[in-house]
Amino acid sequence: MEKLYADPTGKRARLDQFAASAALKNAESDAKRAHDRGRIYMGSVALTDQTVTKVNVSGKIPNATVSSCLDISKWRRVDAETKKLVPQPENRLTKYLIVSIIEKYPGGWRVTRDEPQGKSC
Repeated sequence: MEKLYADPTGKRARLDQFAASAALKNAESDAKRAHDRGRIYMGSVALTDQTVTKVNVSGKIPNATVSSCLDISKWRRVDAETKKLVPQPENRLTKYLIVSIIEKYPGGWRVTRDEPQGKSC
């Protein structure tokens, strides 16, 4: 995600190695929307407190549900040309609960859906 949002061309990200389905489409369209507005994101994102809350390995597609704390407090929106910070909303959550669905693909596990929960962690 960090590479995708930092690179206006999106070519360096190789997000398809980590995400698929709705999660991949949503990330790519969100990043494109930011890039079309002349914005990139710099810094780092961290996932902490990952907890597997559900596992299904007996179905057609093995999958799991993972709850995590997504920390974007060190991720900054900047102008792509000037690299100056773009103001953020005052009430922006910078650490929030996210529930992800991951599925087993032939090349490994991929995030297929992310659901921000709208509450801090």
